[in-house]
Formats: sequence, C-alpha cells, structure tokens
Amino acid sequence: MAFGSFSKGGHDTPMAEINMIPLIDVMLVLLVIFIVTAPLLTHAVKIDLPKASSSPNVTKPENIQLGLRADGQLFWNGESVEESVMNERIAAAAKLSPQPEVHIRAERQVHYERVAKLMSQAAKAGLTRIGFVTDPSAP
Repeated sequence: MAFGSFSKGGHDTPMAEINMIPLIDVMLVLLVIFIVTAPLLTHAVKIDLPKASSSPNVTKPENIQLGLRADGQLFWNGESVEESVMNERIAAAAKLSPQPEVHIRAERQVHYERVAKLMSQAAKAGLTRIGFVTDPSAP
C-alpha cells in the first residue's frame, strides 16, 4: 500500500516504510496467548522410583579383618600378631577355596606406606578381594 502525501507537487512516490502497528498487534496477541496457555502445559509425570535402603556391612566368617595401628601393631581378626606370623597367615588364606575377602582397617594416623605394604603382601600371596573398612561416624 502506498499512501500519498499532502504536498501539491505532482510527485506521487510510494512510501518505503514498513507499517509496524500490525506487527506489534500480532506480537502482543501471541504474547497473551502464550501467557494464558503456559500454566496449562505444565504437567507432572508420575514415576515409581526404587526405594533404597542401607544396612551396615555384616562381616561374614570367611572374611579376614586386618588392622593397623599408628604405633605399628598388626591385627588379624582382632588378635595382635607379628609381621612374620601375618605373612604366614596371608599365604595360608590365599590357598583357601573360595578365597576370603580381606578387610583392612587402619587408624587415621597410619602412614599410607604401611597400608600399601600390607596390601602388596596380600596381593603377592594371591588374595584378590581386598577392601577398606571405614568408620562413617569419625570426623
């Protein structure tokens, strides 16, 4: 659409401007429609999630509890032992079928080198199921 001007000259040239009013009206109508319909589109999907429960790790009789104290004392299932006796018992446990799990408990002040050495002795003997026991209540 071309609109004329009120000038008396005989130059009838079309306007080269875009009329923005209809575009703004359409945009506002769409905005109102989206505002009204947006709350209707939110719907919840009901999902049955699995229930998780936690229980303390119960030590089975075939598990071996190895303990390390900061002063260098070694324990086999709560019994204080010397390092040579520990090596003999680890070798004997590796020959059992099925192999027992080894649970290592170490005090907080024990150097990691001692823990790694004990793990290495168990692995060299052939024990493959080695784990750490932690105390979650400790700070």
